[in-house]
Amino acid sequence: MTNSSNIHPIFDRVAGRAEKEARFGQRARVVWFFGLSGSGKSTLANALERKLMDDGRATCLLDGDNVRTGLNRNLGFTDEDRAENIRRIAEVSRLFIDAGLICINSFITPLEEHRQIARSILGENLLLIHVRCSFETCAARDVKGLYRKARDGGVANFTGRDSGFDEPGDADLTVSTEGVPLETSLQRVYEWVRPALEPAAPSSPTTT
Repeated sequence: MTNSSNIHPIFDRVAGRAEKEARFGQRARVVWFFGLSGSGKSTLANALERKLMDDGRATCLLDGDNVRTGLNRNLGFTDEDRAENIRRIAEVSRLFIDAGLICINSFITPLEEHRQIARSILGENLLLIHVRCSFETCAARDVKGLYRKARDGGVANFTGRDSGFDEPGDADLTVSTEGVPLETSLQRVYEWVRPALEPAAPSSPTTT
């Protein structure tokens, strides 16, 4: 472990978030999609990023599989490892917020405890979106072949089968992808998210 007495943060010396948001003409937020594997999280996240980029927004995107090939490649899929996975992602997301960016995340984030970790780190900057789709429909889609592997015993701690998924009471928005065209789900997310990304109104000068 690193001795905390040897750590000297420079947060007070870097260009501030407000300055960067003003430069980008946006308000930095974390749009966090969560739901079962195959529910359509990554598809929606990618489509939303493209739509926001078309609006001239400065964005970045974090995806579960991508993050686990680098930053979190030493983590497994136990509840403890999943909690640490989410903690690291939330901390990285906070750095992107400080850089004035709109960070779009796509992670299963199965337990309410995990979602509370993200919210405790990101606070009001977090826009938490549940991508709702039944286990049966996700298994029928099986876009990555994971449901078949799980049935054959090739995937341990598979969410929804032998590892839990808490139905959310903590989502800011729930969007269904079951029997719903992508464009319909995307438009609902976009219309809901867009006002939260508008830059803060400049403060009026005080008069005496």
